[in-house]
Amino acid sequence: MSIKNPIASPTRDFIAQPGFQGSDLQTLKTLFAQHLKYSFAKDEYTATLRDSYNSLALTVRDALIDRWIETQQTYYRQDTKRVYYLSMEFLIGRTLGNAALNLGLDDEVHRLMQDMGYDMEEVQEIEPDAGLGNGGLGRLAACFLDSMATLGIPGYGYGIRYEFGIFAQKIRNGFQIETPDNWLRYGNPWEVARPEYLYKIKFYGRVHQYIDHHGNLRNDWVDAHEVMAMAYDTPIPGYGNNTVNTMRLWSAKATREFSFECFNEGDYDKAVAEKADSETISKVLYPNDNTPEGKELRLKQEYFFVSATLQDIIRRYKKTHTTFDFFADKVAIQLNDTHPAVGIAELMHLLVDIEHLGWEKAWEITTKVFAYTNHTVLPEALERWSVSLFERLLPRHLQIIYEINRRFLDSVKAAFPNDNAKLARLSLIEEGDDRKVRMANLAIVGSHSVNGVAALHTDIIKQTLFKDFYDLMPEKFNNKTNGVTQRRWLRLCNPELSKLISSKIGDGWVTDLYELKKLERYAEDEAFHHEWQTVKRHNKERLAEYIKSHYKLAVNPNAMFDCQIKRLHEYKRQLLNALHAVRLYNWIKAHPYESVTPRVILFGGKAAPGYAKAKLIIKLINSIADVVNHDRDVADKLKVLFLENYSVSLSEKIMPAADLSEQISTAGYEASGTGNMKFAMNGALTIGTMDGANVEMREEIGDDNIFIFGLLADEVIALRHHYQPWEYYNANAELKQAVDMIAHGYFSPSQPDLFRPITNSLLQGDTYMLMADFESYVRCQERVSAMYQNPFEWTKRSILNVARMGKFSSDRTIKEYADEIWRVKPIEVSAPADNGKTVGA
Repeated sequence: MSIKNPIASPTRDFIAQPGFQGSDLQTLKTLFAQHLKYSFAKDEYTATLRDSYNSLALTVRDALIDRWIETQQTYYRQDTKRVYYLSMEFLIGRTLGNAALNLGLDDEVHRLMQDMGYDMEEVQEIEPDAGLGNGGLGRLAACFLDSMATLGIPGYGYGIRYEFGIFAQKIRNGFQIETPDNWLRYGNPWEVARPEYLYKIKFYGRVHQYIDHHGNLRNDWVDAHEVMAMAYDTPIPGYGNNTVNTMRLWSAKATREFSFECFNEGDYDKAVAEKADSETISKVLYPNDNTPEGKELRLKQEYFFVSATLQDIIRRYKKTHTTFDFFADKVAIQLNDTHPAVGIAELMHLLVDIEHLGWEKAWEITTKVFAYTNHTVLPEALERWSVSLFERLLPRHLQIIYEINRRFLDSVKAAFPNDNAKLARLSLIEEGDDRKVRMANLAIVGSHSVNGVAALHTDIIKQTLFKDFYDLMPEKFNNKTNGVTQRRWLRLCNPELSKLISSKIGDGWVTDLYELKKLERYAEDEAFHHEWQTVKRHNKERLAEYIKSHYKLAVNPNAMFDCQIKRLHEYKRQLLNALHAVRLYNWIKAHPYESVTPRVILFGGKAAPGYAKAKLIIKLINSIADVVNHDRDVADKLKVLFLENYSVSLSEKIMPAADLSEQISTAGYEASGTGNMKFAMNGALTIGTMDGANVEMREEIGDDNIFIFGLLADEVIALRHHYQPWEYYNANAELKQAVDMIAHGYFSPSQPDLFRPITNSLLQGDTYMLMADFESYVRCQERVSAMYQNPFEWTKRSILNVARMGKFSSDRTIKEYADEIWRVKPIEVSAPADNGKTVGA
C-alpha cells in the first residue's frame, strides 16, 4: 500500500533530537518519515501498510526513550526500593494504542495516519497481540505494570520472551486446533535487545561438597549443562506522567551456536542440536505437561526465568551497594502464583553458595523480600514437582528445599509436638510412592506475605486450602482484591463511551476511577439514557460487522449480546451456558408465536492442549451453534457463536458491545475474575454466582443492579457429601430434554455418542454442580430477559454499573500492594533533560 499524501523527507540533522517527547504533530510527521526512510529504506512508492505500522511504532517509542532513560536515572540517583513482579505470563495485548494514550499522543497519532492517507484501525490491526499469556493471570500482570507506572511505583515486570506464545486457536469442524502463534514473525518494534545482560543458567549436574580454607562447608554445583538467558526490554509508560518502567523478558540462547566438529563429520543435525535444545526453553508458553518431557520443560522454564531475574536483581543492587545489609530495604519480589516459587530456593543458592552469606542471614533476607499471590483454590492447580525430576534437573535446589523444610518442621514440632498429621500437611515434601515438592508450601514458608485476590477467595484459602499455615502464621495472610486498568479497558477500548462520560464529569476518572461515582446523577436522566444507548448501539453494530466479515453470520444488533469469554475450564461452566442455549432453542421451537427477548450468545476462550474435556465442550458449543444458526424457526430470536482465537484485541471489540456478562463459575472456585470488572466497566450487566470478585461487585453495585443465582460456596461444600445429579435431571423436564439431546446425538448426528463423555460426567458426578444450579440459572435468565425488554430500567442499571466500579481499578490494588506488602513509595520522575548521560537498566 503506497502513501497517498507523502511528506517531505527529513534531514539527517533531525535524527536523535535531544529531549524529544513527541508533543506536536509536525515532530511526529518528521520522525515517521525518518523511520520509514532510514529504518526501513522505503519511500512513498514502496511503503506497505506494515512499513507504516512499524514506522509509527518506532515514532511513538522514540517519544518514550528519554523518559525511559530518565526514569532509570532517577531510581539510581534516589537509590529507591524497587518492585520486581515475577510472572510466567504478561498478556499485554497490542502496545501501539496503549502507549500513545498514556503519552497523550492518541489524537496526534490518529491525525498523523489520517494525513498520511491511512485508516488508523487498519494500521493497528497489523500489530499482533504479544504471545506472552493465556488468561486472567497474565492480563492481571499487564494491568499491574500499567498501574505501577501510572502511580510512579519503581517497578519491573520479569518473565519469558516466548517465541510462539501459547498457540493460535483455529476452529475446524467445530474442534479446537492448536497452531503456532508466531507473533514475532515480523519482529517486535517495541522491544530493545539487551545482549549486555546475559546470564548463565544451569541444569542437571551434581553437587560437590567441600570444606573451604575458613572451615566452612561449601556446595558447588558442577558438571551442569548451561544455557544463556538474554534480556529483551519493553517500555511501560505511565499515564500522564514521565515514568516509563520496564518489562524485561528472557530469551534462551545456546552457549555454543554451532559445532564445526560435528558438521565436518557430516552430522549436520547434531551440529545444531545444542542450540535447538537450549532455545526450546523459551519457545512456547505452557508446553503440554501430560508427558514427562513436557513436565521437565515446564520446570526448566520456571527456573530459567527466575534464575536470570534474580541474577539481574543482584547485579543491579550491587551497582550501588557493597554488602547485602540493605538488600531487603531495596528489593521487593512478588511471586505471581506458584510458577516462580522456585525463586526462593534460587535466591538462597545465590546468597549462600555464590555470595557466601551464612544460612540464617540469607534466609532472613529471602523471607523479607519475597511475597506470594495465590490465584487458585483448586488443589490440582497448586504445582507439585516430582522429587526425582527436581533432583535430576536442580540437584542443589532440592538440597536447599530439604534444609528449608527441616528447619521449618522443627519449628512446627516445637509448637505442635505430637501432631504428625499436621507436620505431613505443612511439609514442603509430599510423601508417597512418588514424592513431590509442594511449590505453594515453599512459597508460603519463604515469603513474608501471602495474599488472595478477592475477599471470598482469601477467606477460602485461610479456612480450607492453607488453613494449617494460617493457624501457624496468620500475620502473613491478607487480601488484595484484583482490579483492571481503566486506561485500556474503558478509555482505549471504548472511546465513544469514554468521550460521553468525560463530557459529563470530566476525565479525572482516567486516573481516579472513583470519579465515575458522579455518573449516578444521570442514572435516570432520559436524555443521557439516549446518548448512552446510542453509544452501545454503535459498539454492537461494529461487533456485528466484525462477526459478519469473519464468520459470515448476520446477527441482530437489537438482540441482547450475551457474552462469556474466558479460558475454557469446567469450573467456569461454559457448559451451563450451553445448556441454557439449548433450553432457549427448545422453548422458541415449542412456542413459535410467543414473544421472546432475542439473544446473540457469544463464547470465546482457549482450552489447554491437553484438556480433553474442555476441548470437547468447545466442539459441543460449535455443534449447538451449527444447529441453531441454520434453523429458520429461530431466525433472529437466537444466535450462538464461538469466537476463535480469543485475545486481548478481540476482547477489546467484545467488551464495549456486551449487554450481559456471564460470570457463572461454581461458587468457591473462581479466585477473583477480572473479565467481570471489564464488562461492568463498559456498561454490561452481570449474571453470576456469589463467587470470586462477584461478591464485592454486588456490594459495590447493589443487589438491584446485578443478577445473582445459584448455590453459595458453603452450600456447595455442604451438598458435596450427598449430591445426586440424577435427582435434578429427573426433576426438571427442560434440563432432561437438553441433556438427552446432547447425549443422543441431536447436535452430532454423524457421531451420536460424541458428547457422551460430557453427559456422563454430568449425570455420574457433576463435580461443578451444573445440574444443581440449572433451575436457578434459568429463572435468573428469565429476569434478565424481562429487564432487557424495559430499556429505561436496563439503561439505568448499566449506568450505575459503570458509576460504581471505582473499587475495581488496578490502581487501587497496586496502591494496597505498595503500602501494605512492598512498603514502597511513589517516585516522581522529572521531565527529561539532555544531559548526555545514559544509565543501564
